[in-house]
Order: sequence, then structure tokens, then C-alpha cells
Amino acid sequence: MLGIIGAMEEEVAELKRRMEIEEVSEVASMSFYRGKLEDKEVVIVRSGIGKVNAAVCAQILIDRFHVDTLINTGIAGSLDAQIDIGDMVISTDAVEHDMDASAFGDPVGQVPQMDTFSFPADEKLIKLAKEVNERINPDIHTWTGRIVSGDQFVASSQVKERLIALFGAKCTEMEGAAIAHTAYLNKISCVIIRAISDKADNSAEMDYPAFEELAIRHSVRLVCALAAEM
Repeated sequence: MLGIIGAMEEEVAELKRRMEIEEVSEVASMSFYRGKLEDKEVVIVRSGIGKVNAAVCAQILIDRFHVDTLINTGIAGSLDAQIDIGDMVISTDAVEHDMDASAFGDPVGQVPQMDTFSFPADEKLIKLAKEVNERINPDIHTWTGRIVSGDQFVASSQVKERLIALFGAKCTEMEGAAIAHTAYLNKISCVIIRAISDKADNSAEMDYPAFEELAIRHSVRLVCALAAEM
């Protein structure tokens, strides 16, 4: 079973329109839509924004719906000058950038007492998502790399430069690493897919609303095509 998580209603509304809905369940104030997308058994849900919402949502998908693969779709701010607004980033791994126990000697981003610094994506899913996106969205570039997540919308050049220096990530958002963390603990496969909506700097507040719709369109197209290939 495939679980597909989006943070905002706009991100999942089009996916719901494209699926055959068989059942709707309300759990933890979230609506879980079970049915078929591209003839595959899926559960689609809006997690809400932020790491706690995302982690709770992912665990419900695992415990109640018995999903064995998680795809987190959505939008993000670019942390790489080569990545343009509209491009797609597919995670190789994810880090919680606002985790800071450095006072105890851990690097920033390290969850204390965890056996890993970053939470890896499934290698087969990375490869498949990249190949599918290059085919289905040929008008944009496809990137793979680290994604960082934290409970803040990054709209400051100073914060952006700090994230680049600390993590060497491709983009930043607010949910993916929490979902990857949950998948890691439960030993299931996961990949984060992010369409770039802004540059995560002083222009972010202006760029985000203008490019959100385009970013979501590319993301939905990729998720549907990826489901069909799985």
C-alpha cells in the first residue's frame, strides 16, 4: 500500500480528484482517502504544516493503513543557485535543520541518540522518480539531493546561507525530514518530492504565491506517473 502525504489542501486536492475514492477515515483531525490512483492502492492525506503534523500523519498511515511506502509531495524553497523556481528536487536524504543539541557536542541537525545523522530515501524510489520526472515534466530540471526541514518558512538570506553552510542541501521545507524520520524508525521505504516555489531568501514572500500553482501542477503530474510505475 502506498501512502501519499501533502502538507496543504492545495497539494492534495488535485490528487484526490484523480483517484477513485473507496473510503474516507477521520483520524487525529486528518482525513485519509483510501482508494486507487493510476490503478494502484493508495491512501492520500493532508498532514497539515510542520514536523509534528507530518510525523503523526505518517505513523497513522503505517499503523492503521499498513502502508509500506511513503511519498511526501509538496513545495520547497531552493538552497542551490542552480535550481530554478519550478524545478523538481527528489530527496536522497533528509535532515531536521532546527534540531540543535550542539551544546552536548552533537552537530546541528543530529537527533540525539539516533544512529544516523540524516534519514535516507529509498534508492529505487529515487532512481524511478528521477526517470519519471524527466519524462513527464521535460520542461523543468530534475535534481536529487539532501532536503532539510524545520518549523519555519525560510524567507531570509541569512538563514538560507546558514542552511547551505551547515547541510549542503538542495532545498528547505517544513515536513519532509519528519516523514523520512518516521519511515526510518518503522523500516519502510520513503521519498520526498519537492517542486521549487521560491528561492528561500528575501524574495520568497513575493515568489511563493505566484509560483505555488505551477509547482503543485508539476508535483501532481509526477506523483500520478510515479504511482503508475510502482
